[in-house]
This record gives sequence, C-alpha cells and structure tokens, in this order.
Amino acid sequence: MPTGVVAVGSTRPLKLRAVSEALESFGDSLDAGVRFNVVGVEVSSGVSHTPLSRAELMAGARGRVASLAAVARERGESWSYFMGLEGGLDVIHDSGRRMAFLESWAFVSDAAGRESWGHAGGVMLPEALAAEVLDRGVELSAAIDAFAGQQGIRDAQGAWGVLTRNLITRQDVLRTAVINAFAPFFNAALYSR
Repeated sequence: MPTGVVAVGSTRPLKLRAVSEALESFGDSLDAGVRFNVVGVEVSSGVSHTPLSRAELMAGARGRVASLAAVARERGESWSYFMGLEGGLDVIHDSGRRMAFLESWAFVSDAAGRESWGHAGGVMLPEALAAEVLDRGVELSAAIDAFAGQQGIRDAQGAWGVLTRNLITRQDVLRTAVINAFAPFFNAALYSR
C-alpha cells in the first residue's frame, strides 16, 4: 500500500494524536489506497506564544505551514500535506464587555498548493483567567495551570478540558479543526461545485 505524509508544524504529542485521529476518520476519502503517516516538525508560527486575535491565530497556523514548506524544500522531502495548528484567544467587545474566547485554528496545504482553513469554535474564558493573559501578559499555558491549581494542562486536557469539565478536550477541538480544514480535500466533489 502506498504511503503519504502529513507534516505537522509541531512535535507536541497531543497535536500529532489529534491529526492522526482526524486522518483515521477521513483518510480513505482523501486518497483511496494511501496510508498516511503523521510527522511532527518543530517550526515557528511567527506569532506570539498566546495569539490574542483571530487574525493572529490564522497567521500562526499559516505561518507554521509556510515554515514546513521551507523545511521540506531544504531537506528534499516530498510530504503530501502541510498542517499548521494554532490555539489562542479571540477577544471581542460587546455592549462594553470584553470577552475572550479560546479558539483553535487549522490551516492545510497540499504539495500542489491547494489550501484550506478549519476552525473548531470557541469557549469563553472566565474574566479572572482572561485578565491574567490579556492584562498581565501571562502565557495561557501558565495562567490555566495556576487558575486550575494543576500542572501540565496544555499537554493533557488543555484549557478546553478545564473550562468544559472535560466534555471537550484540547485534542477533541484540534481534531475537529483538522477535519474542518481537510473537508475541501476529502469532499472535493461538493466543494468543486
């Protein structure tokens, strides 16, 4: 059976598992008869550690793909797909109230240059947690650990798990964003109309 590679712009096991799980659900529709392997490569997103807007989140996901493409050219890799995942905050103001939503974005490109975006919704941060990140400049990963009184949340259930009592974990959200990003590829007949 031929193999293809989905290169992910991160080496975090949770992100790689999310991409692998997503591929299990649609891989056969993506390219019949091809088994995909997921390869993680640590690359820069080009944005801050905790993006603070939708534009910065999207730029970070796209930046990871651009960095992956540069690595592929440099190494002579023939990866099939390039995947960038970025999580952070989208801050909006409504009726004089600041609201910070935790969001996850995915950007995918294939070797031919076709591109697509995926998004996995948002969950609102409690104001006390949002203030730590937005007003005091604490990275979200450190802020959620202190807020929840735990360590290593980012690589476990994520802030998503803490905020939803593990009804939705970080891996769940990333998997959803990956599926959404790949939809125009595995459901090309519908998207080409």
